[in-house]
Amino acid sequence: MARRRISVIIVDDNDMMRSILRGMLRGEEYDVVGEARNGVAAIDLVERLKPDIACMDVMMPEKNGIEALCEIKATYPATEVIMVTSNSDPDTVQEAIQNGASGFIIKPFNAARVLDTLEKVSGRVRQKKS
Repeated sequence: MARRRISVIIVDDNDMMRSILRGMLRGEEYDVVGEARNGVAAIDLVERLKPDIACMDVMMPEKNGIEALCEIKATYPATEVIMVTSNSDPDTVQEAIQNGASGFIIKPFNAARVLDTLEKVSGRVRQKKS
């Protein structure tokens, strides 16, 4: 039996970062169902699309990734959130994990690291749905 594809949204204020992540996921077992440039739009996307996973930058305009993470997890706890950031400051990592982040990808990243992190989180998504 084929494994169910995992729905993903990508949230980053940098167009190039979104494009790179989208390219890494193409052809894998993921469907990129939406993209957003800030935390406000991310919350709207999660509400409308109910993705399995949100890959979200920490530093963004309007509402940062940690604030958006808190709102998403409070309203849609089944959505797994992976933080993608160039800020590997231990306080930021700890705050994200305490608020429900499922994983962390540090920029600059490579495809192997991104896909490995998504695969781990996808395993949890599949367990919940089986």
